[in-house]
Order: sequence, then C-alpha cells, then structure tokens
Amino acid sequence: MKFKLLSTLAGVLTSAVLSVATPAHAADDSLTSILAKKSIALGVASDFPPYGYMGPDFKLTGVDVATAQLIADKLGVKADFVPVSTPNRIPYLQTKKIDLIVSALGKNPEREKVIDFTVAYAPFFQAVFGPKALAIKSFDDLAGKTIAVTRGTIQDDVLQKVAPPTLKIQRFEDDATTIAAFISQQTQLVATGAAVAAAAVQKNPQAQAEYKLLLKDSPNFIGVRKGETELMKKVNEILLAAKADGTLEKYSQKWLGRGTGVLPE
Repeated sequence: MKFKLLSTLAGVLTSAVLSVATPAHAADDSLTSILAKKSIALGVASDFPPYGYMGPDFKLTGVDVATAQLIADKLGVKADFVPVSTPNRIPYLQTKKIDLIVSALGKNPEREKVIDFTVAYAPFFQAVFGPKALAIKSFDDLAGKTIAVTRGTIQDDVLQKVAPPTLKIQRFEDDATTIAAFISQQTQLVATGAAVAAAAVQKNPQAQAEYKLLLKDSPNFIGVRKGETELMKKVNEILLAAKADGTLEKYSQKWLGRGTGVLPE
C-alpha cells in the first residue's frame, strides 16, 4: 500500500513538472515548426493600400506584403498570406491562425501586454499631399495655399501648430469628404494619413498627387506571439539586414512615396 502511494505521488509530481515545462517549450517552437512544414502564415491586410491590397492583377501587393514575402524568402519557406483586419489580427496571432502580423501594426503599451514586437520596418504617417506641379518643400511654402483636413484628427492638430498664418485650412467631417474636396480642386492640398492618400491616388490618378511634407510619423512593427524568442530573433535579423542593404528604403519609396526615415530598433 505504501509503495502504491509513493508511486502515485511520483506520478503526480512528474505530471506537475511536465505541465510546467511543456508550455514553456511549446511557446518557443514556431520557428522550428515553420522550417519543418516549409511555410509561414503571414497576416496581411487585403484592403489597406499602400500597405496591403489587391493589385490590378488580383494579387496581394504593398509594402507589408513585400516585407512579409521577404521574410518568407529569407527563411526559405513558402509565404502563406492570410487576410486580416484590425480587430482580428491579434486574436489570429494568439490562436495560431497566423505566425506573424505584417499589417500596419503600431506598438503601444496595451498591445505589448499581449504580443511581442520586432524592430520597425516601415513608416506609417500623416502628411501633406498635393499635385506634382505644386512646389512644396517646407511649411513656409504653404503660405497663401488652401488645404483640406478632417476635423479633430492628428493631422488637424499638427497642422495648426506648424502652418503659416496665411494658410487657409478647410475642415471636413470625415476622410471621404476631405479627399473629395481635394480631388475636385476645392483645395490645392490635403492633409491626411498615408493609407487614405494612397487609396485616393489609386482611384484618381488624374490628380497626380504626391507626398509633400511630414506631419507625424508612427512606425509599423511586426507582431509575434509572446514567448517566440527564436522566431523574433530571426525576423529581427532579416529586417535589420534589409534596412542595412536598402531593401526597406526601396519598399518605402515604391509604395509610400517617401523614405523610411529613422526606424526604431
């Protein structure tokens, strides 16, 4: 009876040890799994130009998609793109529907509690946009111009601080109305986010709009599950190398119309 009790206790202790040790090991096995199956599930947006969207050939494209493909290529595995939205991208990562979030993801304290972040790979910014024919090199050049902006936005707040007194700011209630005012030439310029501007340029190429001045920069990071230290390390190596050799700069210039600037590491 004593032997049986000891055996039972030993079994309970062994199970307890395994229950503690196994999750810790399992939490850091994504890179091994990715390399073994030779594919990586990458959460990207499919309707958020210029970061992730369907091109004219009905294939995903954009700065996020290019970065995600680069990671897969450097790992030597197939890129399995999974369309995600802002509400579901973190849950998809946590439930292992995807291995990484590469979808215009900003870093903040709330998100850092539930997922980890790589080094930054691309800028996400609010800026002044205008036609190529209009020479704007500094905020002083805005003097005497007209600009559309959505009321109460970050770009509205920043614009008020940096604009010369003679800039005429026309405020609208939403992004669609703001963009419409610019496209219809009610204003010469527009202050908006890069994604909104890119969508507008794509739909209205006749406007020949381009990036003019930076208002605020908020870098994008790749989201990684908590505890996936080996995968995090590998992705950071890939991103830092791409930053050093100019690849990330090339992506930014191609899809965002401006350089990466100073990306935090």
